Amino acid sequence: MIYITGDTHGDWVHRLNMNSFPEQKEMTKDDYVIICGDFGIWNDSAQQRWNLNWLEERNFTTLFVDGNHENYDLLNSHPVNEWHGGKVHFIRSSVIHLMRGQIFNIEYITFFTFGGARSHDIKDGILEIDDPRIKSWRKNPDKMYRINHVSWWEEEMPNEEEMAEGRENLELAGNKVDFIITHCAPSSTQAILSGGFYEPDKLTKYLESIKCGVDYKYWLFGHYHIDKSVTSKDICLFEQIVRIN
Repeated sequence: MIYITGDTHGDWVHRLNMNSFPEQKEMTKDDYVIICGDFGIWNDSAQQRWNLNWLEERNFTTLFVDGNHENYDLLNSHPVNEWHGGKVHFIRSSVIHLMRGQIFNIEYITFFTFGGARSHDIKDGILEIDDPRIKSWRKNPDKMYRINHVSWWEEEMPNEEEMAEGRENLELAGNKVDFIITHCAPSSTQAILSGGFYEPDKLTKYLESIKCGVDYKYWLFGHYHIDKSVTSKDICLFEQIVRIN
């Protein structure tokens, strides 16, 4: 069994407990829940370690792509391994980060994964940790800013190597996969979903090129905090947990 849901922001105990997700009663570690980015690797606090250990104890294996609300210093501190045909980080033995530009074969279903997104809540800028404005801005709810290497990482957007690897892996697969799992959406899908509110960026344009050049059955993504079928093939997930096979 494979289930997919949207952004969890570290609140796995709420989203994936037995009451919210009773289907897990019939699951094992050979079954999977995939999270479409903003998984919630944020700090190395005692609370997050407890939450990750709680997730590790569930009756399923958790897979996730990264979003724009992740601590990339922590995420990238894990060694790169190979799993089901693609590169991963093992956060726990059954909590696994599916890296960008990879193709995985899970239960005879192929998945292309590409995390990341541009943050939209940073109109007042990215500040360094010693910036004197932080003290006063913390009390101002109208200020939209992040702190470098504390609440924002430049790795939220892909580099050229990651994008090239994604193209190469898709070409090796004949530009055909069953599912595409991302955090943000291609430019055209994003435009439909947001009514043109969000501007295209490097990542959405890259994903648009994938959309135009790859034969896929379904594209599932998070990021926009809504559950909505944008087209018959392109689906935004937030709190809904859907089974795909």
